[in-house]
Amino acid sequence: MSIRNLDKIFNPHRVAVIGASSNPGTVGYSVLRNMINASFNGVVYPVNPKRESVQGIQSYPDVASLPRTPDLAVICTPATTVPGLVRDCGAQGIRGLVILSAGFRETGAEGKALEGEVKAAAAEFEGMRIIGPNCLGIIVPRIGMNATFAAGHPADGNVAFVSQSGALCTSILDWAVEEGIGFSYFVSVGNMLDVDFGDLIDYFGEDEHTRSILLYIESVTEARKFMSASRAFARSKPILVYKAGRFAESAKAASSHTGAMAGEDAVYDAAFRRAGMVRVYEIGDLFDSAELLARIRPPSGSRLAILTNAGGPGVMATDALIARRGTLAPLAAETLAKLNEILPRFWSHGNPVDVLGDAPPERYAAALEILLADPNVDAVIAILAPQAVTDPTTTAHEVSAIATKSPKPVLAAWMGGRLMREGVELFNRAGVPTYATPDQAVEAFMHLVDYARNLELLYETPREIPVRFPLDQATIRTQVAPLLRKAEILSEADSKKVLAAYGIPVVQPLIAGTADEAVAAAKKAGYPVVLKILSPDITHKTDVGGVALGLHSDDEVRTSFARMLDEVRARRPKARLEGVTVQRMIDTSRGFELLVGAKKDPTFGAVLMMGMGGIAAEVYKDTTLALPPLNERLTRRRLESLQSWPLIEGYRGRPGADIDLLVETVMRVSYLVADYPEIKELDINPLVASPDEVVAVDARIVVDQEALKNPPRPYSHLAIRPYPEGYTRQATLRNGTKVLLRPIRPEDEPLWHEMLAVSSRESIRFRFRYLFKESTHQMAIPFCFIDYDREMAIVAEIEDGGRKRIVGVGRLVVGPDPTTAEYAVFVADPWQNQGLGGVLTDYCLEIARNWGVQVVTAETTPDNVRMIAIFQHRGFKIEHRTQDGVVLAQLLQGSPSP
Repeated sequence: MSIRNLDKIFNPHRVAVIGASSNPGTVGYSVLRNMINASFNGVVYPVNPKRESVQGIQSYPDVASLPRTPDLAVICTPATTVPGLVRDCGAQGIRGLVILSAGFRETGAEGKALEGEVKAAAAEFEGMRIIGPNCLGIIVPRIGMNATFAAGHPADGNVAFVSQSGALCTSILDWAVEEGIGFSYFVSVGNMLDVDFGDLIDYFGEDEHTRSILLYIESVTEARKFMSASRAFARSKPILVYKAGRFAESAKAASSHTGAMAGEDAVYDAAFRRAGMVRVYEIGDLFDSAELLARIRPPSGSRLAILTNAGGPGVMATDALIARRGTLAPLAAETLAKLNEILPRFWSHGNPVDVLGDAPPERYAAALEILLADPNVDAVIAILAPQAVTDPTTTAHEVSAIATKSPKPVLAAWMGGRLMREGVELFNRAGVPTYATPDQAVEAFMHLVDYARNLELLYETPREIPVRFPLDQATIRTQVAPLLRKAEILSEADSKKVLAAYGIPVVQPLIAGTADEAVAAAKKAGYPVVLKILSPDITHKTDVGGVALGLHSDDEVRTSFARMLDEVRARRPKARLEGVTVQRMIDTSRGFELLVGAKKDPTFGAVLMMGMGGIAAEVYKDTTLALPPLNERLTRRRLESLQSWPLIEGYRGRPGADIDLLVETVMRVSYLVADYPEIKELDINPLVASPDEVVAVDARIVVDQEALKNPPRPYSHLAIRPYPEGYTRQATLRNGTKVLLRPIRPEDEPLWHEMLAVSSRESIRFRFRYLFKESTHQMAIPFCFIDYDREMAIVAEIEDGGRKRIVGVGRLVVGPDPTTAEYAVFVADPWQNQGLGGVLTDYCLEIARNWGVQVVTAETTPDNVRMIAIFQHRGFKIEHRTQDGVVLAQLLQGSPSP
């Protein structure tokens, strides 16, 4: 239900406190006392069957006795009473509940069963929303609502704080009250029986009072909803997350390199990055960074200039920057020349820029302006240490005046105590982020860089890599499905057949059960060859002597065959040995050994791993994770994050790998694991990438037997919905032009710009409600980079002069309330009056019905007569709002098609 009825919880007019008490020390006492002391704007109804009044306020025996129906009920009674109270609330029309009571699934099997009863009771009443149980409660300072049993009332602010830990909430709340930090919302989610992180992120994304979100997460449920909501919010506002339990070991044994190396925390890290979040590793960083990200525009890169009046702090900042993989900005020659003109001859003559301890405010400010003008500088940290002639207050005033006008971030580290206090307060009033040490300032800067990088990944236009194999899934499945049914752990040969079906180059092994068969296979493959032990019970063949490399003759093959079987039997006497595989030896001297794999994470589903491969993969652990589906840009960025990337590109005269072919190969693996939830684990190790080829030398696939028995819904094993190929269809316009209707892709951005370029000012005004000289990448982001789980843009594509063109787009946007959607359509001028607008509208309305959308709305201008006619012809209710200069259209739809 996403945000449906969450206003009942977060903006109620009447609140019932069930279990309200006059007995200090009880939860019911604290909640009612907090509601009173916080000066709630609405009405509070204490509910207590044993008392006529509670804390001096008239009490009611039950919710049926209340004079008006509350929007929200806060339940503070023992767990066993909760299912009945939920039914009582539902029967009285109460649709918002906060259940503080503990004693549910966190206590064991009995509590889990009781929580199931609560869930069943709530399901009897359509639209009922619940926060909790087993939570601290919620606070909305703006309306004076403190429905918690914590001490203290925080100030109003612009940060929404959401925590899975009630105990942490009380600590944070106490600290925030002391520091004067305000919140737009303060939420303890407890067991998340109903309302979860995704719902709250969606709700706060619609709230004008919330500029950023802080999350304390122990675990995520409903991963796809969480990812969709986070990506939508992060487009315009920052989300910071602290994940607890970073080093928890996986409960399940892994059968592959990927399964062993892709730990739970690394998967969460990949998910946060893909969602555009900023992860912090210290609770104290959450609030500093939230304020920073909400105030400061993210830098365009990681190149930092350090301005200081003392050498030591400059070195400290440099060390901190390099340790966090930041970049010390290389100052331009012109910048150095200008600094030479204004600084004493003994200044540092480089970055960090040490203006010396006797620097007056004017010298310091002049140096800052020069650094900010350098095109090689993305941001500046200004450090001031107290010296005999230092004027920290006036210097802070000068720095603030420059920083507030600069498009580049300026952070300050005013080191010291009493002498610095006035300058720090001045920075705070001006909105300049200030820190006590250079290390803290650098840490904050790198959070800004992370945020900028994550946003860039959300919006960077990928190159379109031609996929040179048919996307005929029915045909491919006839090849792959029988292989996946053969065994729980596929042989190397069968694993490679699966890869080959997706166009992934492989060295196909030949199976040999005897030495003679091995020699025959070697002659067929061509010397030199490799022998590998063939056993379903052995994952790491090298560890047991199960690999022989570089065999050049029949005698070497015979000798290696006999020695290998003897050694493997000695080391693994219980393993089933089925012979060996023989394959041609790949020359790795000009290539690089990589590992590409996948695993099914219990929370986020399919996860891809890329990194250094070969026998040392688990030693160096130079890997990166990503959530499929991957496009060209996402794949390339993940590869670039590897420490071994310079080697892959080519280093010190050694040629690099064919990067485009490598990216394409990883993308093919992404398609494979996206299409087959039956794949539990997959290893390609090594994948040899050279200047001439990219080829899988060894491969192993572990099959999810449960997915084989009970096939899940398509793509339900992915946290991010892939490109919906199923929405592709053909259409014919009035003039006979054949049109391909398909969902838009980020790769379509250039075609989208071309469509607008051939359209008239009038058409652009009809669609966008304003005029512009030319379209930009920033404009294209919300139109070409979409989440297919909550919106759909159907493009009309034609072949014109041997190239593809987009000639129209119908757009359907489903908001956080999935029962309603907004619709808009655009047709480029050369293809108007051919019925394309109607074709796009009909198809989008069909999609809306299939999604269960009940209300479709649209908005246009009174002079857009063609669009108004399209809406009227399809049964939209038309409303002319003359005063606002708009026409509103609304269509009530039926149930989804079967």
